Amino acid sequence: MAAVEVEAEKVVAELREGCATPASLLRDVAAAMAGEMGAGLEKEGGSRVKMLLSYVDKLPTGREEGLFYGLDLGGTNFRVLKVHLGGSKKHVVNSESREVSIPPHLMSGTSSELFGFIAGELGKFVAEEEGTDMPNGKKKELGFTFSFPVRQRSVASGTLVKWTKAFSIDDAVGEDVVAELQTAMVKQGLDMHVAALINDAVGTLAGAIYYDEDVVAGVIFGTGTNAAYVEKANAIPKWEGELPNSGDMVINMEWGNFYSSDLPIYEKLTSGMYLGEIVRRVLLKLSLQSGIFSSIDNSKLKTCFHLRTPHISAMHHDETPDLKIVAEKLHQILEIKDTSLETRKMVVEICDIVARRAARLAAAGIAGILMKLGRNGGIDNPRSVIAIDGGLFEHYTKFRECLESTLGELLGEEASKSVAVKHANDGSGIGAALIAASQSR
Repeated sequence: MAAVEVEAEKVVAELREGCATPASLLRDVAAAMAGEMGAGLEKEGGSRVKMLLSYVDKLPTGREEGLFYGLDLGGTNFRVLKVHLGGSKKHVVNSESREVSIPPHLMSGTSSELFGFIAGELGKFVAEEEGTDMPNGKKKELGFTFSFPVRQRSVASGTLVKWTKAFSIDDAVGEDVVAELQTAMVKQGLDMHVAALINDAVGTLAGAIYYDEDVVAGVIFGTGTNAAYVEKANAIPKWEGELPNSGDMVINMEWGNFYSSDLPIYEKLTSGMYLGEIVRRVLLKLSLQSGIFSSIDNSKLKTCFHLRTPHISAMHHDETPDLKIVAEKLHQILEIKDTSLETRKMVVEICDIVARRAARLAAAGIAGILMKLGRNGGIDNPRSVIAIDGGLFEHYTKFRECLESTLGELLGEEASKSVAVKHANDGSGIGAALIAASQSR
């Protein structure tokens, strides 16, 4: 073996060792997650996991009836949708939705401009739908999924803590986003009431529980990651005020910032935003330490976030005998050409190490929720369904398969018989409309 290959192999071996996730470590991570969940419920700011009250105490039962609307704002596009619920047998009579791009200048303009645009598009959507008159002058009910940090004080109000992603509308920070939207809808002459403000994890939980009452948590593995689950209201010491009649409270965990003695920040190891970037850094190290990519110009390899998670997924799933897709991606994205088959195999292994660690840690987080709920072992456990949404889980097959098999490994053969993982497609949009329905019961 040439010196170049020896050096390269050394880099991969170090990575393999550094990213190892034996079951014992994962069980420690799950236990730490469950512990942080308890601490976060104990008192505000008492934990690395925020454990925010969503103020959603009634989730859909499948018996909701009528016409409800959803608005899902989480990035550069937003979606408006309506669902007509049949009132029995978890029956959605029909649902329609539309996706709208937000003009870039509105992302850094004023609050009234942004919400005015959204309300205008919502008004158009409502007007185009035939037969949307509500019985006996009832207002149209809207659920609002807003995937930015808010401080909630009730189910239908929340002040914006800060913008993330590409938004920077200063005059909206500290304001109640529901009031902003409600004002904009009144200006548009839109007779609609915002029944609930939720985030995408809560929406995923609601969308899935409508069809299956055994759903205990909604989890997002996409660009970012988060989880929401149903907690007994009397198990929340920091809850002030009267306990809800249902006895339940949906908790928005905000688990992205979780870390423990075993691992740094959770979201940076498990979410789609970062996996491609981790692989890029390893490939750069490989190039600088071993010269395995011959005398290439490293400028593309040195560009942060230039390699995205969909790229590493394509390479990881390459089943052509000569790893043609790997060669194409290296050439197109990183300007690395003329690689040997051995080098391409090494790149696939790097993708595998990074994605497998992500999936195994993702499973440990879910095991932590089940542990907190006392549903992680024992023969008499009730059936528990985890609903997962997000592009990473949906499109990265090897990530999904590894997550599912690892969860089985952590729970053990007996306990895993009563736990199911389901893909909850488009939970956050329909979930908002369904929570509007359950709130108006």
